[in-house]
Amino acid sequence: MISNIPRRATGWAAALRLVSGTVVATLLALSATVPAAHAASPNFIAFESGHVRPIAASPDGTRLFAVNTPNNTLDIFNITPTGLQLFARVPVGLEPVAVAARTDTEIWVVNHLSDSVSVVSLDGAPRVVRTLLVGDEPRDIVFAGSPTRAFVTTAHRGQHLTDPSITGVPGAGDPGLTTEGIGRADVWVFNPASLGSALGGVPLRIMSFFADTPRALAVSPDRNTVYVAAFKSGNQTSSINEELVCDGFKVNVPCIIKSKIMPGGRLGPETNAEGKPAPKTGLLVKYNRDKKRWEDELGRNWNNGVDFTLPDKDVFAVDANKLTEKVAFPHVGTVLFNMAVNPVSGAVYVSNTEANNMVRFEGPGHYTGKTLQGKLALSRVTVIANGQVSPRHLNKHIDYSKLAGQAGFDYSAKDHSLATPLDMTVSRDGRTLYVAAFGSSRIGVFATSEIEADTFNPRSASSHYITVSGGGPSGLVLDEARNRLYVMTRFDNAIKVINLSSRTEVAKAMLNNPEPSHIVNGRPFLYDAVRSSANGEASCASCHTFGDADDLAWDLGDPDGVVTKSPIPGKFVDKIQFNVAKVIFGVQNKINGSDDPKDFHPMKGPMVTQTLRGMVNSGAMHWRGDRATGVFGTSAKDATLSFKNFAVAFSGLLGNTRDMTEAEMQTFADFQLAVMMPPNPIRNLDNSLTTAQKRGSDFYFGDRPSDGFKIIINGESITPNQNCNGCHTVDPAKGMYGTGGDQSFEGISQIVKVPQLRNMYTKIGRFGSPAIPFSSAIGTGHLGDQVRGYGFVHDGTSDTLAHFFTVRVFTPTLNSGFPLINPNGMRRDVSDFMHAMDSDLAPIVGQQVTLSPANAAAAAARVNLLIQRARTPFVSKELGGAVTECDLVAQVVEGGVRRGYVYEVASSSFVAGDGSRRTDAALRALGSTAGQEVTYTCTPPGSGKRIAYNS
Repeated sequence: MISNIPRRATGWAAALRLVSGTVVATLLALSATVPAAHAASPNFIAFESGHVRPIAASPDGTRLFAVNTPNNTLDIFNITPTGLQLFARVPVGLEPVAVAARTDTEIWVVNHLSDSVSVVSLDGAPRVVRTLLVGDEPRDIVFAGSPTRAFVTTAHRGQHLTDPSITGVPGAGDPGLTTEGIGRADVWVFNPASLGSALGGVPLRIMSFFADTPRALAVSPDRNTVYVAAFKSGNQTSSINEELVCDGFKVNVPCIIKSKIMPGGRLGPETNAEGKPAPKTGLLVKYNRDKKRWEDELGRNWNNGVDFTLPDKDVFAVDANKLTEKVAFPHVGTVLFNMAVNPVSGAVYVSNTEANNMVRFEGPGHYTGKTLQGKLALSRVTVIANGQVSPRHLNKHIDYSKLAGQAGFDYSAKDHSLATPLDMTVSRDGRTLYVAAFGSSRIGVFATSEIEADTFNPRSASSHYITVSGGGPSGLVLDEARNRLYVMTRFDNAIKVINLSSRTEVAKAMLNNPEPSHIVNGRPFLYDAVRSSANGEASCASCHTFGDADDLAWDLGDPDGVVTKSPIPGKFVDKIQFNVAKVIFGVQNKINGSDDPKDFHPMKGPMVTQTLRGMVNSGAMHWRGDRATGVFGTSAKDATLSFKNFAVAFSGLLGNTRDMTEAEMQTFADFQLAVMMPPNPIRNLDNSLTTAQKRGSDFYFGDRPSDGFKIIINGESITPNQNCNGCHTVDPAKGMYGTGGDQSFEGISQIVKVPQLRNMYTKIGRFGSPAIPFSSAIGTGHLGDQVRGYGFVHDGTSDTLAHFFTVRVFTPTLNSGFPLINPNGMRRDVSDFMHAMDSDLAPIVGQQVTLSPANAAAAAARVNLLIQRARTPFVSKELGGAVTECDLVAQVVEGGVRRGYVYEVASSSFVAGDGSRRTDAALRALGSTAGQEVTYTCTPPGSGKRIAYNS
């Protein structure tokens, strides 16, 4: 794993110091020792970006274009009578996930980590001629309209959204991270014939849609309508804070909380199978569209506990000529992956999964008679036609009432199942739909008439499915002239050529793959539903989408489980401090169900899915850290052991016939713990803080304790008061970004582990929160339509960070808590800082620009910035310790030959693979000539030479 790569100190490492969580260096002669630091850095960083449109054909059908995600290249193949022949390989941005051909010789590539689009020309030597800068984490691209426009999906954030070069573009500017009721799904629209002279191009418009981050795009047959799909669109579920649930288990006895009537107590059961009392928890609710109210599983009305509405708009139809939204289609699915349009009828097919998170509990279900086991998320294709939205379950043959191991369970079901449907394509006559089942290593083949009418039978339809070798089919291109289907397989990074008559593989093209063996070997454990579940539908990726989160809460307690003990140290978990804190917090309920701060009760209530990225230095896993103890042992902070202890989830949750072995879980851990989080898209590219973020940082790391209860006896404090950093530790040298791995009692009904803070910006979008007894805030009032059902903290019930900072633990006092003067202002500042939290990678990583005759003047300052950041010291444990913010790579075609350069700090020059050098000025001079465009990219430290010389 990356974390096991030996680290080597450098001569100037001691000169670094951490101030306010930002790596700051005194002015040094950087040229002496920076390159040596990179010797300890890994030369490959895994991000696990999900493919969207990974392959595409040229309009004339003679070439196939493929994004080579781990290699950061566009691989171009000639289509031959026998298969595919590599024609060219063009370096693009980091983590390319989608490609589209505008013409036979102009190809556009979406770079997920670089926040960019590479425009590749095949006129002359294949090369990038322009790099368009867009919003955060772009995913898909299509061309439509008259004249032709390019449409690119991005999140509603990112440094370029506010760049001065696009001031005046409709939709550009402040993303409104703390503004309620706005759309957060952006589509950047460009005129390919006039990209502008700004450093990253000038879009015609940035359109925003009322959903969270978008993913897929599709185009109508007449090219006049573009369809935009949200990614994690939700399913109109949300969570009720535990403070708003009446005490006890009398479900039909209402109570009044903060002047509002709540319908009753906890759902129960009161104990687990051992008879040990369960902790008080919140609960999940779903909006009943017929009754217009939020209901729990008993049908109780929780409207007084939810101060917002969720319209659940999923797919948007856009006029490609007027650039206006025409109609929005709701309730298409929970996680939407891809779209395809029937070229004859115009029907839209949306591959998706529908989460089953309103069903509680994992485990065998003996004690309560209910379990979610094996039925986490239904794999579906939803049909949008004639204004109607019609979901179709691809695995309707599965009998979920029978669990693996029970009498009557159908073990043959998995032979007919399709898991995690991604890319799709439709035959020219509109009669056949092909669906890439990423988690099944199969291509589903359906008559579109049967999909639309829901008359298909998976047991008989499966005889037409196509099995592909390699695993993880993620992209499809139909070549009917040659009776072929081209399939991208992500697990082995290859393209398979399928004969449609025999449904067999007749050729393949293996893509260059720099991934270490532990990445390749471990990836299938995340996605492979055939390996993971007895019915062939469930995998870890059912909830951890592409190794991240699904942005939902689940109640995955196990009433048949037993109470275990926590080995994790922490704050207020010492018995004396715990009892004092309970008095201070005014807590009446028994914490953890038993009032023992060291108990892990198996029933824990709703908790939002946590990301599986960037976990290697965060200690024990789950919100409570309860995987610190498990089948393979107990350790307070061993991330690898904690990850391996998830083995029991394969049978207890996914519904497998067995748990994974320790060797299998080690293989899985070696992969997943090596996957890193992306750079922070909120923080300035020069790694500086805004004025508000700086004020928040100063408080976060300052002398004043942020917890507001300081009791002094005989001149000494008996409460372990801390500043924010005292609990949410930021220490890049130790790989800590918000957690030191300890637990803490904060007045809620369970002891939780202090969580990391690097992805707070991804949780924005739920606004509206009722008053709760544990908070000093009066509540927001009803704030109307929002795009997310879950926000911050373990159960997603806090709408904003600033609102969370009003709970009692942060109460302003004379000597602790938020300031007595303008506490809300400081809450907003700390919130701003946490949105821009430090991370393993500097924000410049991935950023790029192409210097060309079209933008030479405008791009000069960006090249200066990239060079500056490549010289700036940075500390990151996972990158090897003391490094610089990035390795700067430059790619250029000289005399028809592509050459890659790496910036060398010692000589302030760019060094080619053969050792030859160019000065900065000489390299820029090349870019001023058409055909010699120079693309600069800030790569992760340690990766520069591999990307420059070997891609």
